[in-house]
Amino acid sequence: MKKNMTFHKKKIWVVFICCILLMAGLIGRLVHLMCFRSDYYYEKAKDLHERERDIKAARGQILDAKGKVLASNRTVCTISVIHSQIREPEKVIALLTEKLGMDESVVRKRVEKVSSIERVKTNVEKSVGDAIRESNLAGVKVDEDYKRYYPYGSLASKVIGFTGGDNQGIIGLEVKYEEILKGSPGKILTTTDARGVEIDKLGETREEPEEGKSLLISLDANIQEFVQQAALKVMEEKQAERVSILLMNPQNGEIYACVNVPEFDLNDPFTLTEELQVQLAAEQEEGQEGTQADQTQQTAVSQDTQAQTITKRKTEAERKQDLLNQMWRNPCLNDTYEPGSTFKIITMSAGLEVGVVSENDRFYCPGYKLVEDRRIHCAKRTGHGAQNFVEGAQNSCNPVFIEVGLRLGVERFYQCFRQFGLLTKTGIDLPGEAGTIMHQEKNMGEVELATVSFGQSFQITPVQLATTVSSLINGGRRVTPHFGVAVLNPDGTKGKKLEFPVQEGIVSQETSRRVREILETVVSQGSGRNAKIEGYSIGGKTATSQTLPRSANRYISSFLGFAPAENPTVLGLCIIHDPQGIYYGGTIAAPVIRSIFENILPYLGIPQNTSQEIVGEQ
Repeated sequence: MKKNMTFHKKKIWVVFICCILLMAGLIGRLVHLMCFRSDYYYEKAKDLHERERDIKAARGQILDAKGKVLASNRTVCTISVIHSQIREPEKVIALLTEKLGMDESVVRKRVEKVSSIERVKTNVEKSVGDAIRESNLAGVKVDEDYKRYYPYGSLASKVIGFTGGDNQGIIGLEVKYEEILKGSPGKILTTTDARGVEIDKLGETREEPEEGKSLLISLDANIQEFVQQAALKVMEEKQAERVSILLMNPQNGEIYACVNVPEFDLNDPFTLTEELQVQLAAEQEEGQEGTQADQTQQTAVSQDTQAQTITKRKTEAERKQDLLNQMWRNPCLNDTYEPGSTFKIITMSAGLEVGVVSENDRFYCPGYKLVEDRRIHCAKRTGHGAQNFVEGAQNSCNPVFIEVGLRLGVERFYQCFRQFGLLTKTGIDLPGEAGTIMHQEKNMGEVELATVSFGQSFQITPVQLATTVSSLINGGRRVTPHFGVAVLNPDGTKGKKLEFPVQEGIVSQETSRRVREILETVVSQGSGRNAKIEGYSIGGKTATSQTLPRSANRYISSFLGFAPAENPTVLGLCIIHDPQGIYYGGTIAAPVIRSIFENILPYLGIPQNTSQEIVGEQ
């Protein structure tokens, strides 16, 4: 009996100790949760009972060189519904259908969807949002939002770019400087009960958004507008496919204007221009005719016909998207072309720098140059006869520059290509820059070398040509072309000046001076005389290149000019694609640059020459 009692006491103590340990563990766990993990579970509970709605931050503005607003924000509204709070669903559906101009079935689907919050429509005009808010229908939320607005419409559309429905940049400066412009979104927090219904007494908690910083750019709206008008005028007169004009400061790389007509409306970027709408309609008509022809040859069942119709619709959507992508492209940096005789500036600089040619070297042009088994013609088939190098530049004589290229040889020519930066991208602060398309050094023979010497059989971008020539006339510094100048704080004060790389020693200052002097005579005495302006020394080079295939007889006419010739502060490049009628660059492109320079040189405060002496006259 005594032994049994002892055994039971032991069991009681074991149970008691186990209970003590269990209680200690529970207390310890409780202390851990309440003292050490309280913040974590507080946030979990908060997330469970709080409903979150985002408040978009206002994007920073984009300002031109004079402080004019090129991209701003307009207040709009986002309309949402909370299913658990709606008391009169039919009234809500009727109101939103009427005010938002949406199909009733779409509105009904979103109102009746069981979710914590359902967005019905974004970017609603503020007046419409205010009218919906005033209806005071339970479960309908109206939050103020921002939509990008461009006061100048189509001005510099392919430079500035635009934003999508989420207010994020899609192309242009809007996407390149997204991190600077976008800001930080805020939140609206409301407390709900277990059913998800908001508790009115507790109200709302707001985390205010942080406005984005603004971007000051070098583009001048006044210059851009004038250049755009000049481009539209020559495009209409010559019935050209398109016209691109680039104006920049060759000393620091700042771009004053970048025009690519036709431009598009930044406030309606998903609507094709009239020309592209006509093209899309023509393509759709061709597609319909092809489909009808296919159907007459088919005896397929209706399901196959339906599948073809779906495929056809997809094709139409894809065609429109392709045309939109084409409309948004910036040909100054996204597309390459054969530069033609404007590239002779590079051949000239390479020859002078290496020392294979000098201004007084004599040449003879019979109208062609024999290279291996090829006869490569000059633009003047009857030939220029005897001339020195400067006169060869004035006449834009192909045989002269072929001879310079052959004197350089493939190895030295390629070395100059690398030295001048032609085989690398410029680093312009816009997305999608294309690279130079050039023969591989190992595959370049004398014929390829000859054609490259006068700007054919390879392709570069307009911005690459302008940047490289800038380095050859500014004393030998390769600057980075750019639009961004400074980042401004939301209060308008300057936050940070933007810096861009500069590479020294591209050519010697002496070579740069000689190039400037020769190019000044091209305008004052040679093929570029249509760019001459009384009172200003202008340097430049004309070009007329034939596009591939050569048999199509399509041309690109261009002129590159700079002023003042002795100390360039403005460089302009005009490119006219597929002009009708007379197509010579010196005849149709040079006058465009002359007209632009006549107006913008005084605007920029560049004084006229006090002396009428011709720079570098031989």
